[in-house]
Amino acid sequence: MPAYELNGKTYEHDEEGYLLDVNQWNEELAAILAKGENLPLTSEHWEVIGFLREYYNEYQIAPAVRVLTKAIAKKFGPDKGNNKYLYELFPYGPGKQACKIAGLPKPTGCI
Repeated sequence: MPAYELNGKTYEHDEEGYLLDVNQWNEELAAILAKGENLPLTSEHWEVIGFLREYYNEYQIAPAVRVLTKAIAKKFGPDKGNNKYLYELFPYGPGKQACKIAGLPKPTGCI
């Protein structure tokens, strides 16, 4: 099983790099995942990552991009809850890439 190594601890992931145990996630690991995606994390990235973690904790599912966009718009307003903004932050897909960095499973419907 492939795994990430951080501070002597092993974090198993699937073949695409998604953590197998969402409870193992931490911000240090997120930084490593983002580095692997060539994505420097800003406060805007962390805002979306934190939102995704909260969403997952409440609904036990990683939101597809449409649901994510609507939920972000509801919480943070239309300037942030739109595809353009989210794709600027996560160019390989706000659902897919952001969920990976947030330590969540791949959203349903993402290829």
